[in-house]
Amino acid sequence: MQENKKVLLSLKDVEVKFHVRGRILTAIRGVSLDIYENESIAIVGESGSGKSVLTKTFAGMLDSNGFISNGELILEDDELQDTVVLKTKASKRTYEDFKDTLNKYSKLEFGSKTYNEILKLENEYKARLSLSEKESEEIDENINEFKFQKTELFNFKQTLDPKHEKDKIEEVKKQMKDYDEKIKALSARKKELLKAHKADLMADTAFLENYKNKMLELKQKYIEEIQAEPTIETQNRNRQIAREVCLSIGRYGKYTQLKYKLILKHNFKKAMRLGLDLTDEEVLNGIFDKATFRVKYLDEDDEKFHGYCNIDLAKVKYTKDWQKIRGTRIATIFQDPMTSLNPIITIGKQISSIIMKHQHCSIDEARIRAIRLMHKVGIPNAEKRFDDYPFQYSGGMRQRIVIAIALSCQPKILICDEPTTALDVTIQAQILKLIKDLQKEFKYTIVFITHDLGVVANIADRVAVLYAGQIVELGNCEDIFYDPRHPYTWALLSSMPQLAERGTELYSINGTPPSLYNKIIGDPFAPRNPYVLKIDTLQDSPMFKVNDHHFAKTWLLDPRAPKIEKPEIIQDIHEKLIKVFNI
Repeated sequence: MQENKKVLLSLKDVEVKFHVRGRILTAIRGVSLDIYENESIAIVGESGSGKSVLTKTFAGMLDSNGFISNGELILEDDELQDTVVLKTKASKRTYEDFKDTLNKYSKLEFGSKTYNEILKLENEYKARLSLSEKESEEIDENINEFKFQKTELFNFKQTLDPKHEKDKIEEVKKQMKDYDEKIKALSARKKELLKAHKADLMADTAFLENYKNKMLELKQKYIEEIQAEPTIETQNRNRQIAREVCLSIGRYGKYTQLKYKLILKHNFKKAMRLGLDLTDEEVLNGIFDKATFRVKYLDEDDEKFHGYCNIDLAKVKYTKDWQKIRGTRIATIFQDPMTSLNPIITIGKQISSIIMKHQHCSIDEARIRAIRLMHKVGIPNAEKRFDDYPFQYSGGMRQRIVIAIALSCQPKILICDEPTTALDVTIQAQILKLIKDLQKEFKYTIVFITHDLGVVANIADRVAVLYAGQIVELGNCEDIFYDPRHPYTWALLSSMPQLAERGTELYSINGTPPSLYNKIIGDPFAPRNPYVLKIDTLQDSPMFKVNDHHFAKTWLLDPRAPKIEKPEIIQDIHEKLIKVFNI
């Protein structure tokens, strides 16, 4: 529990997927995590566990084929959440237009029950015409699988030598042709099944006659019902919604506002037609989310509307919204400092341009602030080196500049994506110390991504252990090192070369992480777990509470589980860690 600390970022059941070669890969699966003010939290795990993907969601930096399919990422920031829209001619027009539109659409609510009966009847008709969900899913899954296998074979064929591996190439071509035939056969079967369903429906004259008569009756009834006028209470509700529309789209440009107004009008019309409860907070949030996040109305005066919003980073789409978050609220230090810097722009200009953009100051003031930052990150002769290019700096110095750029807008969360990987050991220690020392001055939260538990021991207050896109253990640094409970955490600790004794074999984790294309049955670590229980292969474990700040996702913590001791190499490691990491 972090009772005295403010939550800066709250992740709730976050799921991230990618479109890869016609298939869906689930990289992050149901992650829930609170990140607190002024803390240092490390996210650890093997390569491919989802560490970088998870933190890219914080700043909207997922690759173009990636998307957040479920969950919330709520950013707590009073300044950004507090929203004011001035009562200009344009905003007043928006308010009046939307209020009148909602009043007109409100008539549809009187016929919502009948409309839902019409939809139900239509769906029954469509169901008779189409395949069952099970039939369609089975055929589509097989077609997609054959397409994927064909793509894999094509990629393999590209690696073969046309001169010396002709036989292999011909064999691969034959296999690809077989897959084409299978896809064609399945597609033809799907068409035949649909044709048979349609023929059966057309032969059922009693059903068709009943459908026609019932539909005419319901439509006539619906037309009569929607002639009623909205009540005073409904009109007051619509005024409130119109104010929230003004607040929610007021920060956008003219054409973006127009686009979102049209989307919202369509969504509210649909909701009223279905009879959804527009006084329900979840319903309203869902309607707004299809365009932009909702700003709740608080109050107003003659000059402005005033509201407050929950900023869900999973739903931020507008570039200017991200510009207010990236850098000023959330900044990132990447692995390779050379690729993080523009090689043809001077160091000073790269820092000062960021300061000018986000802090709206003059060139001279930006230069003064940039030089001050260069001093803070340990650049000697900062004034003279201000106009140098990145190639004139060493790797460690370049990383210091990347840190200066990240801190130039004084972010609240600093994501460090393995920032010491490209540096030698002595420089690594300096950079880690610099990040921690600057935290005391700038009061930022560190989210440190690493697979090096030695780094974790020196920098983290809390540790989240990630495996196959899930948090499998979460706790204070002391919990993870001295009282780990998940077998994967045991394996990571056992793999630390610093704990090995002279003449003994270094420990490595057997096997490989599971394929994230497929649905994982049971505990994803089960095939590699030397302490696996039968239930691990059948059902994924819930998150068990060890204490108020320590949680682990393993069936070994179930009261019915057998008592299993952690590996000998990590028993009583306190003295070893003090000696090795000086902690």
